[in-house]
Amino acid sequence: MNALIIFSLLLALMLTGMPISISLGLTVLTFIFTMTDVPAMEVAHKLFTGIEKWEIMAVPFFILAGNFLTHGGVARRMINFATSMVGHFHGGLALASILACSMFALVCGSSVATVVAIGSIVLPAMVAHGYPMRFGAGVIITAGSLGILMLPSIPKVIYAISTNTSIGALFVAGLLPGILLALMLAVVTWWIARKNNYPRLARAGWGARFQAFRKSFWGLLLVVIIVGGIWSGAFTATEAAAMAAVYSFFVAIFVYKDLKLSDVPKVLKDSANMSAMLLYIITNAVLFSFVLTNENLPHQLADWLLSMNLGQHGFLFVVNLVLLGAGNFMDPSSIILIMAPIFFPAAMQLGVNPVHFGILIDVNMEVGLCHPPVGLNLYVASGISKLGITELTKAVMPWLLTMIVFLIIVTYWPWLTLVLPQMMHML
Repeated sequence: MNALIIFSLLLALMLTGMPISISLGLTVLTFIFTMTDVPAMEVAHKLFTGIEKWEIMAVPFFILAGNFLTHGGVARRMINFATSMVGHFHGGLALASILACSMFALVCGSSVATVVAIGSIVLPAMVAHGYPMRFGAGVIITAGSLGILMLPSIPKVIYAISTNTSIGALFVAGLLPGILLALMLAVVTWWIARKNNYPRLARAGWGARFQAFRKSFWGLLLVVIIVGGIWSGAFTATEAAAMAAVYSFFVAIFVYKDLKLSDVPKVLKDSANMSAMLLYIITNAVLFSFVLTNENLPHQLADWLLSMNLGQHGFLFVVNLVLLGAGNFMDPSSIILIMAPIFFPAAMQLGVNPVHFGILIDVNMEVGLCHPPVGLNLYVASGISKLGITELTKAVMPWLLTMIVFLIIVTYWPWLTLVLPQMMHML
């Protein structure tokens, strides 16, 4: 009964158009002060201690690193390298944008930042070469979602905090699935481009490719620093985020010199604004989780799900349906913070690996970023392309269906997710 009251109140507040973070906070406070004996002092204590976790520091650091990379010329050099490698195929510029998104995702950790950094450069170039804007936008919207699947990822950090799962293992676990998704998106892109005879670029020589790689090397080196540092034990995933921020600053200012020292305060301010927004959501979600735990709802819901005898495969199917549905009206961070503590106990009792479960949730979040009504990638691409959301929704459909197929693969083939962390002795 209490579960029904809590979720009905949350849904009612969200339907008014109220931001998710405020809806969470009001739901918690209303329930606590009207239906429980929890003292106000305990609520205040949870507000302050809820984000008093070392791992949460990774969130603002990765946001800062992403902003330095976005403004520091890293994306442009990655695009040039990608174009030199695959530009001569059918739909070469579109394929280059997928490859560039993959490389940028390896060092960024944000889907929106990936769409902004790559899309703002590639989309105008694609139109200038004769590609339809709808085609280019469809590619960028879905390829940009790789930003939260590849190595560093803010949603992975939030999931790790919610479930006490290894952040380092989650980072590495997304690598092979990310490569597979990039290949699947590339095949669909190549097929559509070949069918419609979209332009191809002249084949670049190996000398030009080497020069493009050399110029993008400093950005790509960050991948080695993050993975190598975590794997060798030189630093934790949170410390890796701090290293990424410092390294990105150094590359943007002193190596590529595309960012001036006078621009740094603006980058810091933008990063602080985004970090504050995310940390506010996390704080309210921690309160929400506290209420659920205080009422023993996660274990009650887990027992209810297990009593349905769905089995592991049936349970994962239900989880996917719920998460895809939630993606229609909530942002990834809110979904993870609300849903992960609810589904996690049942997943563990059914023998689902916590890292595999985290990547499964991550892929669901990717899909949610690419469809209306709250898909952030759609709105970012709309701002760049000047196309309406309805038009972009139709444009993105071939790639979105491909992502659904990919979600099924990730759900029922855990080896793809777990093999790298196991090889690196992280599990």
